[in-house]
Amino acid sequence: MNDSSNTTNDKKAFKDWFDRSAAQALAEQMLRGDPDFPVETFVDEASRDLASLEMQGRVKQFSGALEHALSGDLLQRMQVIERSLPAILPDCEAVTDGWLQWPVGQWIAEHCLPEPEAALELMVKFTQRFSAEFAIRPFVEQMPEWILPRLLKLCSHPSAHVRRLCSEGIRPRLPWGKKLKALEADPEPLFPIIAALKDDPERYVQRSVANLLNDISKCHPERVIQELEGWKASEGSSQRWIQRHALRSLLKDGHPGALALEGFAPPNQIDAKLKLGVSELSIGEKLPLHARLHNRSRQRQQLMLDLEVGYLGARGQSRAKVFKWTTLELTPGESRELEKKLPFVITTVRKLYPGSHRMTLLLNGKRMGTESFELR
Repeated sequence: MNDSSNTTNDKKAFKDWFDRSAAQALAEQMLRGDPDFPVETFVDEASRDLASLEMQGRVKQFSGALEHALSGDLLQRMQVIERSLPAILPDCEAVTDGWLQWPVGQWIAEHCLPEPEAALELMVKFTQRFSAEFAIRPFVEQMPEWILPRLLKLCSHPSAHVRRLCSEGIRPRLPWGKKLKALEADPEPLFPIIAALKDDPERYVQRSVANLLNDISKCHPERVIQELEGWKASEGSSQRWIQRHALRSLLKDGHPGALALEGFAPPNQIDAKLKLGVSELSIGEKLPLHARLHNRSRQRQQLMLDLEVGYLGARGQSRAKVFKWTTLELTPGESRELEKKLPFVITTVRKLYPGSHRMTLLLNGKRMGTESFELR
């Protein structure tokens, strides 16, 4: 999804972006496509009881109000949408009020399957204003044999936004999107699109391809390793950047094939010690960490240092999360000492519970020592 937050709404909760003023703004946009668009009716329906709805619920309510307000047959309604679209984003880093378009994409997803050719043309235009990664998913799920060859052809489109749609829209595990279970089980139809985009010059597209490969690696790690082993991922190339980011989950898991691709072998005669700066800390504080490494071998070694935190769950279970620390090279006989402070703060994606936690040092994916501490 494009980074298209509205700077005037930075302090709002994300779901509150879709309020009555947003409904009014979207209605005024629709007037460009249909001068008779029923503004008041749409605004009233779109903004009804918003306080009781979360973000996805609000988007769907806006979309439903849009469907009720549009007139004509499906092709005519799609033409209204097309005429209403804002200007094409000038580049991939443009910051706009693009969140306003999210209900439009939802409307495409919910209503345009009966006219796939016209819908794809509309999504090509739409994705250059916001992103059609959610709009296209019902087509990928329900008619993959039809949509995937067309996306493959679009991989050479002059717009980076369109090229990114080809990889982002087919991600089996797209965040906030419904899983594409058939492609999660058998990702083979996705690899022609990956191959077509692996040399894309735009980082925006490269990131999407890497995320697609990372999704696939969750269920098919060996297939992803096989694909990447066939690339010529020279340093500085788009393939090299994609490979490094595509392997991030496998590297955290210490997958041997991923480690080998990134130039990391199992640690050989490395002494590693982890020391915690305190044995107790409060939620909101940072945990001081100290690591000492010593290379006893006669070989120069490339090392990837990670931390695995065993978070205490609500029911007393342990939930492991790996954090990247650093990469370094140790010459024969060399010792190195490193320090880090890891924050323990509550976030929107992580709750913290008081009790015993553990910290494990990972060296090229191998566990090298665990220390415990109390979180208050």
